[in-house]
Formats: sequence, structure tokens, C-alpha cells
Amino acid sequence: MKKVLSIAGSDCSGGAGIQADLKTFSAHGIFGMSVIVSVVAENTRRVIAIQDITPDMIEKQIDAIFEDIGTDAVKIGMLSGTKSMLAVAKKLKEYKPEHVVIDPVMYAKNGCPLMNPDSIDTMIKEIIPLADVLTPNIPEAEKISGIAIEGIRDMERAAKLIHELGAKNVIVKGGHAIGNASDILFDGNTFSHFSSERIHTKNTHGTGCTFSAAITSNLALGMDIRSAVSQAKDYITGAIEHSLAIGKGHGPTNHFYDLYKNGLRKSDTNEI
Repeated sequence: MKKVLSIAGSDCSGGAGIQADLKTFSAHGIFGMSVIVSVVAENTRRVIAIQDITPDMIEKQIDAIFEDIGTDAVKIGMLSGTKSMLAVAKKLKEYKPEHVVIDPVMYAKNGCPLMNPDSIDTMIKEIIPLADVLTPNIPEAEKISGIAIEGIRDMERAAKLIHELGAKNVIVKGGHAIGNASDILFDGNTFSHFSSERIHTKNTHGTGCTFSAAITSNLALGMDIRSAVSQAKDYITGAIEHSLAIGKGHGPTNHFYDLYKNGLRKSDTNEI
């Protein structure tokens, strides 16, 4: 079984962060592991409080994984401040894992900040160059690239600028744009476009976490980058289409829709 590690914040409401990543890994038949960098008290409506884990404990969690189980890919999500970024960067450089997917989480779905604005320079200098794949949404891509994004050409330009910062592959997600949900992949040479019909629902809590976790899963399973993104796009589209009206705000996506619809597959020996 393939093994994937998520390094991110914990969402107690279960729709985003570590919880969304582990659900996504499981939905892809992956053994998921976690390093928690922040405990976030949040729900579908708001972020109440954030408590960061100490850098020493972050490093020890990463050591615990790599000295024993190892990984086939690593997904990095919320890193709230400079100290946690430096701790994660130190260990990534030490262990040099294959397939590092970084989702530069800056805001929750309700707009609440999840990254200290003073840490963006550290993100650009220390974290982005470690990314095999970077998956910013439009507001994040604007912050990182320093340009305004108003359409597809701007998304392409931002992807190129971010690639120049050291990320090997950049996916600018178009969920915040108008029209179809179009994402753009730049691999340093060519652009690939992935588009789906926009699903009109407010229940999109954790979509960015889920999409990047799906890409990570597919890379661990041996797919090339374009196939990994294409399959992840199909997965997140289905998860949004069948999202859950849970809570009073932005409900979560449905990570296990296929399982809920079809049940567990039985083997040839009729054992579950």
C-alpha cells in the first residue's frame, strides 16, 4: 500500500486540513499519516482560534514518520507562521521525500486568515522552492506573484512567475473566478488547462485541501503530473457536486461519495 503524509493544520469540524487530507487519501486507497502544525478551532462559519504546535514538536512528528514508515509522497497544507515554515523546510531538506505537493493555505473558506501575512516572504523563500507541485488559488497566486488576476491569461502569467520562484509545477486554481471552474498547470515549458462546469453550491469547505491531497495521492500511485491533476479534478468535482449541507455556513465536500453510493467492493472470494 502506498503511504502519504500530510503536514498541515487540524480542522476540528472535519471538512478541511488534516481531516480532509486523511479522508481523501483513504478514498484513493492510500495509507494516510499526519503531522499537525496547528490546532484550529473552526467550523463551517468561522475560525475561532489557532494554536500553533511548537517547532520542536513539528520536527519530532516528522522524524517519527521518516525513521520508521517513510512516505511515497508528502502534502503540505496550512503553515501559519515563520517558525512552522522553517521547521518543515528543515526536515524536507533533510529527508528529501519524493513528490512534495504544497497548498499555500492563506485563508479559510469564510475569509478568515490562516497564515500570518508577515510570513509570506518566508513562504516564498523557504517553502515554495521545495515544491514539486504548488497549488495556489487565485487570491494566493496574486499574493505570491504580485500581480492582479482577472482572467486566464493572468492565471498563466502568475503561474510562470511562481515557477520562477522555484516550484517545479504550478497549478493556479480558478475556483474564485467567474464562469467554468478552470485550473491551469504550468510545468516550466507548457500550459495544461483543466475545466469543469461550475457547481453552484455554498458547500465548498475544504476544496483546496481535498484537491491537493488528491493530486498527492495520484502521484504516489505512479501517475504523471497531468494525469494526477486530471484525475484529481474529476474527484473534487464529484465531491463538490455531492457536497454535504452540514453546519450553518460553508458545508464540506463529500470525500466518500463513491463509497456511500456503491458500498465496499467485494473480492473474488466474496470477502469484504
